Amino acid sequence: MDVSAGFLEEPRARGAFPARDSPHDGGYTERAARVPGAVLWTRTLDPAHGPVEPVLPDGCMDLLWLEDGSGELRIAGPDTRAHRPAADTVTRYAGIRFAPGAAPAWLGVPAHELRDRGVGLADLWPSARVRRLTERIGAAADPAAELEAVAVDLAGAAAPPDPLLAGIVGALRSGATVAETARLTGLGPRLLHRRSLTAFGYGPKTLARVLRLQRALALARAGVPFAETAARAGYTDQAHLSRDVKDLTGLTLRGLV
Repeated sequence: MDVSAGFLEEPRARGAFPARDSPHDGGYTERAARVPGAVLWTRTLDPAHGPVEPVLPDGCMDLLWLEDGSGELRIAGPDTRAHRPAADTVTRYAGIRFAPGAAPAWLGVPAHELRDRGVGLADLWPSARVRRLTERIGAAADPAAELEAVAVDLAGAAAPPDPLLAGIVGALRSGATVAETARLTGLGPRLLHRRSLTAFGYGPKTLARVLRLQRALALARAGVPFAETAARAGYTDQAHLSRDVKDLTGLTLRGLV
């Protein structure tokens, strides 16, 4: 098994956002970013369009630019459950979605400290540094493109990605158990758990569930029958798939698709 497969793969649709023609959001677009394994996205939330589509757990962390109002830079930590962003007014976002385990290297904060949280970057970094970045993005003709340039600079100044993290993600994404992942990566179970908390925000068992959910969503949205989706994504059966989707998202697989 190639345990590194999938860590810096071509970015895919996250599953955390609605389709581009969703009736509930004013618009969502994404493209591969210039940071390896990352995605640059923009999204407009408009309460007039109805309930906002939920953000689903995917093992990723995002650097966000809130274009309206204060023009704030924020960090969205790794989620363990789905949540719906508040949208009292029309709100525009741009974001860089980093591959699982990639953001803590440049952020300088363990991922588990941001689990299920969204915080202002100024709460984590010196205010003067964040102010310079905020002014740089706010003055740009294309804030999303400038956010991408900021992300390129941040990633370039950080230490290279730990290849061991690629091994963890690749093994779990390929369907390996936690015990098999520990063996394949040369880590004992306790060390694997500690490394996973720091890099991904939760232990390998939860990360495996999140990655399996994303595999299942990709298959189901591609039109694969649910029973076949369950088998190919690594669930015991379709009932297991249904229970796990409901537990992680609060919704049914059919409702998500």
